[in-house]
Amino acid sequence: MKKLNLLPVILLILPVFGFSQFSVSGKITNKETKETLSGAHIIIENTFKSTISNSNGIYIVKNLKKGKYTFLITYVGYKPVKNEIDLSKNMELDFELVTSPVLEDEVIITATRAYEKSPATYQNISKKEIEDINLGQDLPYLLETSPSTVVTSDAGAGIGYTGIRIRGTDLTRINVTINGIPLNDPESHGVWFVDLPDLANSIDNIQIQRGVGTSTNGAASFGASINIQTQKLNPDPYAVINSSYGSFNTFKNNVSFGTGLIKGKWSFNGSLSKISSDGYIDRASSDLKSFFVSGSYYGEKSILKLNIFSGKEKTYQAWMGVPKDSLKTNRTYNPYTYDNETDNYKQDHYQLLYSYQFNRMLNLNAALHYTKGKGYYEQYKKEQSFEDYLLNNVIIGNDTITETDLIRQKWLDNDFYGVTYSLNYNNKKSIIATVGGSWNKYDGNHFGKLIWAKYASNSNIDYRWYFNNGLKSDFNIFGKINYRLNTHFNIYGDIQYRHIDYDMDGKHDDQRDITQSHQYDFINPKAGVFYELNNNNKAYFSFGIANREPSRTNFRDADAGEVPLSERLTDYELGYSYNTTRFLFNGNLFYMNYKDQLVLTGEINNVGEAIMVNVPKSYRMGLEFITGIKILPCLDWNVNITYSKNKIKDFTEFVDDWDNGGQISKDLGETDLSFSPEIIGGSQITYNCVKGMKLAFFTNYIGKQYIDNTSSNQRMLDPYLINNLL
Repeated sequence: MKKLNLLPVILLILPVFGFSQFSVSGKITNKETKETLSGAHIIIENTFKSTISNSNGIYIVKNLKKGKYTFLITYVGYKPVKNEIDLSKNMELDFELVTSPVLEDEVIITATRAYEKSPATYQNISKKEIEDINLGQDLPYLLETSPSTVVTSDAGAGIGYTGIRIRGTDLTRINVTINGIPLNDPESHGVWFVDLPDLANSIDNIQIQRGVGTSTNGAASFGASINIQTQKLNPDPYAVINSSYGSFNTFKNNVSFGTGLIKGKWSFNGSLSKISSDGYIDRASSDLKSFFVSGSYYGEKSILKLNIFSGKEKTYQAWMGVPKDSLKTNRTYNPYTYDNETDNYKQDHYQLLYSYQFNRMLNLNAALHYTKGKGYYEQYKKEQSFEDYLLNNVIIGNDTITETDLIRQKWLDNDFYGVTYSLNYNNKKSIIATVGGSWNKYDGNHFGKLIWAKYASNSNIDYRWYFNNGLKSDFNIFGKINYRLNTHFNIYGDIQYRHIDYDMDGKHDDQRDITQSHQYDFINPKAGVFYELNNNNKAYFSFGIANREPSRTNFRDADAGEVPLSERLTDYELGYSYNTTRFLFNGNLFYMNYKDQLVLTGEINNVGEAIMVNVPKSYRMGLEFITGIKILPCLDWNVNITYSKNKIKDFTEFVDDWDNGGQISKDLGETDLSFSPEIIGGSQITYNCVKGMKLAFFTNYIGKQYIDNTSSNQRMLDPYLINNLL
């Protein structure tokens, strides 16, 4: 066997990870009062190093190599300060901060965020990172390289209907908020970013928490949460026009503007976007429009902000997928051919946000919100029975016609409104605490219209063949505290109470009466400990419980006499991080144990539709690794890898018995959860060595996954690798 000489490799790597020699330390103070500032963030730009000043305002950054560094100091309520140094020996570097004349936007999302020294598994994505990759694709594609993430696109181009799974969990189980306000549909629990095209253009930052995470507003997090903050104050006026063109006749046009800070108090900004694409799949076109406008008043101790944003989409339906036997011969196959087989929906959001700072340690956030959604999808259906639509048979002469071709629309007309609030305390030395919560109300009408029929029977214009209503109220209150025991240990506690009232009334499209009422009361506790050995080595452990009520679909499609159970997730997270100026490593071990998780089994209800049922025991466990290497000052390489097992402990499959009728059950034992690959990998190489030019090479690897829970190779999606150059 030929031996491999590793010495050249080691010699090549040593300069990258080489031993550092110097330290920088100092004190952070208020310039006017000379008061020391505890909890100030000290960030060394273009490195992986950062720290926080201690209870006496002292900071120290160790193990720095000789060279030039830029220190950025930030502290809520103060203007940020930058200082460039040329380090050749141990240095003392003090910073004096000047109070900001206005309250800063960060306070708006404090209550629902994990923060530094939180025992949580999370990732922050900045405005700059979003801007670099925003070419008009839906938000899930901008998060594609995040750890444990798989994204999908109905149309195949990332525009139109898209999906995202984090740790195998889809958007119906991912909690999504915008400025702390729930975005998940209260009935279905889903999020459709196609309804808010080019939302990324109006986003300042995103935090993704994996696992149960911290308490937030809206539906429980059963795999992850995505916390979005929209545009913050830009003190300078600006106007920008962006246009781009890509494959499949994809166009994006955007106009953005901002007034800057007017008279030191007022700010207005907005954007207008239009995106269109033919899609990769046949006829999978998209026509998307959106706008975002915001007006803000900034006082020394308060912020009043009004956000209005809206999206309107028209997409040709492509959600049926490509049959397996067509993948090699016709990968763009779409079974729909009717010209207007489209989805049409408009969603308007209104947010009134208010923040008030009582003093340096205590602030209040409150928000009123209202969302109006209305739209339909249109279908051409052949040979439909009159009876199914409550219509009479048509008699022509001696012939009785019992079926007709028709065009129908299925409508959703809904209103969602409520209030969120939080009281936040941070003494900067030992305690960070929050009491918050929300009350929200949802009123959704579901109905179907016939707009054309070959034989009209006794129908009339816009004839409705079904109507039902969903009415849901959701109240929650939570408290969380992070206590610094000493310079090394932080302990964290978090508990939430949530109450849900949900009423369904009326008939579904198959004329089943789905009238029913449900109430739930959940207690969701969380706790953890954060340990900081030094500036380079940190570790944490957390434990959390989340409870989730079934969705409208779960209730609607349950078999006669069956009521789906609520689900419970117990989540354990153990993490470690190591970072130097040129190297970053994060490792995380997770175990997510589910009780009564709702999964697809292949079983059908009494009208032949596939349903989801509770499985008593299932789990997800795995390892997540994140590594960053600064090869050169202008060349970065970031890699993340997830290896996991996602299992149902005792699974029973139901298959149709075509010979005798009914279904046959098969006990399969431990099987894989659907759409949950064991291996997920992402890589991003960023080159920024030429002024005005930035290149990024992205790679994503997704291991094999199953489209159901049987672990059958006949129902498996092959592993795939995707490369993108931006």
